[in-house]
Amino acid sequence: MCYHSTGNLQYILSEVVRVKFSKRFSEFYNARRRDDTPGSGARSLKVPERPDVDERYKWDLEAIYPSVEAWENAFSGVEARLDVLSGFAGKVGESSAALLSFLREDEDVSEELGRLYVYANMKSHEDLRVTLYQGLAGRAENLSMRHAAATSFFQPEILSMPDGRLGEFIAENEGLKKYDFYFESLLREKEHVLSRVEEELLAQTQEMGSVARNAFTMLTDADMKFPAIRDENGDDVELTEERYYKLSRSKDRSVRKAAFEGIHCTYGLYKNAFGALYSGSVKGDIFYSTARKYKNSLDAALFPDKVPESVYDNVVRTANEHLPLLHKYMTLRKRALGLDELRLYDLNVPLSDEPLSDVPYEDALEMTASALAPLGADYVADLRRGFSERWIDVYENQGKRKGAYSWGSYGTRPYVLLNYNGTLRDVFTLAHEMGHSLHSWYSHGAQPQVYADYTILLAEVASTANEALLLEHLLARSEAKSEPKRTAERKWLLTYYFDMVRTTFFRQAMFAEYERETHRRAEGGNALTPEWLSGLWGDLCAKYHGPVAMDEPIKMEWARIPHFYSAFYVYKYVTGFTAAGAFARAILDEKRAGETSVRESYIDFLKSGSSAYSLDILKKAGVDLESPEPFARTMATFRDKLEEAKKLF
Repeated sequence: MCYHSTGNLQYILSEVVRVKFSKRFSEFYNARRRDDTPGSGARSLKVPERPDVDERYKWDLEAIYPSVEAWENAFSGVEARLDVLSGFAGKVGESSAALLSFLREDEDVSEELGRLYVYANMKSHEDLRVTLYQGLAGRAENLSMRHAAATSFFQPEILSMPDGRLGEFIAENEGLKKYDFYFESLLREKEHVLSRVEEELLAQTQEMGSVARNAFTMLTDADMKFPAIRDENGDDVELTEERYYKLSRSKDRSVRKAAFEGIHCTYGLYKNAFGALYSGSVKGDIFYSTARKYKNSLDAALFPDKVPESVYDNVVRTANEHLPLLHKYMTLRKRALGLDELRLYDLNVPLSDEPLSDVPYEDALEMTASALAPLGADYVADLRRGFSERWIDVYENQGKRKGAYSWGSYGTRPYVLLNYNGTLRDVFTLAHEMGHSLHSWYSHGAQPQVYADYTILLAEVASTANEALLLEHLLARSEAKSEPKRTAERKWLLTYYFDMVRTTFFRQAMFAEYERETHRRAEGGNALTPEWLSGLWGDLCAKYHGPVAMDEPIKMEWARIPHFYSAFYVYKYVTGFTAAGAFARAILDEKRAGETSVRESYIDFLKSGSSAYSLDILKKAGVDLESPEPFARTMATFRDKLEEAKKLF
């Protein structure tokens, strides 16, 4: 049965979206707030308005700009300096002094522009209904495009310099030495950088190129409305993506089924719109990769990180080779739930009761700090600094952007957006996002601006390592408890781990396989129709889930995935999960031995920013993603924990 609806909602269930400001302004993006009404004897499902949320639980964006007026003044200042930047055209190759002057001027402008962009967008995320901040965000994006156009001459001029001159500049001017690796990376792109006129034209298309992603966000955040369903308590609950995760964990199978159909059938009502949006996004990927003379859109996405296509293929291949392990978990889940047939809406329901529920936010902070103690006293102190300085926007309010992310720019705090609902899952989200933020804190503190921002390939390592440490902390704590509490907790935590593997390793690998196939089809000149997109998704779901019975509405799930509007991003969840697990295991093994060298190497990794190629940074810290070993070790851990679970369920 499918429901019909029209109105307000959002986009993603258990995937956590990473938002990261960079010089090119690339953007990659749980949950009901329960209020008890005194004396009423009933639970209110009303989401509060922004002014009704306690100030302690709001992020302190005034640390960036104290007022909109201050933002406007800074905006005007940056706007005026664009002419100064464009005035360097034709001059940066004349002398080392001119080159250094441009770099310093551009860094100053970029730092202020980063603050403008982050403040405006994060203020808009507080309540997407407030047009003032939507306007500021639009102006900030436009200013960023104008900045890109004003500086578009730079790469072509550098790359057209006579061989050896850049090296001479660096040798004669001490101030340029810190840019050595930056120039090395730039020169790698020589064959993909166009003439000045062409670069300026491409820069002017970037705002147009973001239309599909922005339209997807507005459609899912502001325009779509999902049906109301009746929960296990008999309450009529308006379905949202955030509420869907909790409803999908209901012990009442009819609730899970209604939520599943309500979400996916609603997307089915808009299948043509979503098909057009995604097709447009893919065509944009192909346009830019062709314009810059890459082999294909995948090559274009992997090139900046110097990642060979074999790493991407290895992610998909490893997942496919180990699907029998995932299928064994599906069989275990079916047996544990006592079902004759396991269906897709049975995948999130816990196999045992959550050992900790309705976790107060302050308890979540302490739990996270204790779990991350193996990273050292300094790390925990910086974590607590983030808690006390209001880096985090905690609770859901009307109009607030959904999901969770960590975001900031050079010169701001590394902020976190949550929609905290008191589940243990939310505690893991807190640990995850603070992993991102502490990564930014260390890299921004240790690196000059040119290397301060780490790549997305590295981003998911620090966040997922925090989740792995929290999981092992809770598993270890359960050992000290008497039966049956010990067994109950381990059953829940192991299930949580299995679902991490399912959603972060296998599910993201399935996403990666889907993206590869959609782009291959479009690059072959074939249309991406909603019917073809849905058919491919259905086939992949059946392959990955094995013994799980397929339901027709699942074929529209592709339309829910915001990651697809940042092409070939999701494989990094798999590599991040793999590297994070390797780091967490090594850090905990070392702690038991009373040593600190691995921890120190890990902190050095957090401080590395983008001062070297991503795979080299990981390899230096002890994880080689070009080797099959980390992936095999991840699957071996999965296999071992499945064996333990067989004895518990």
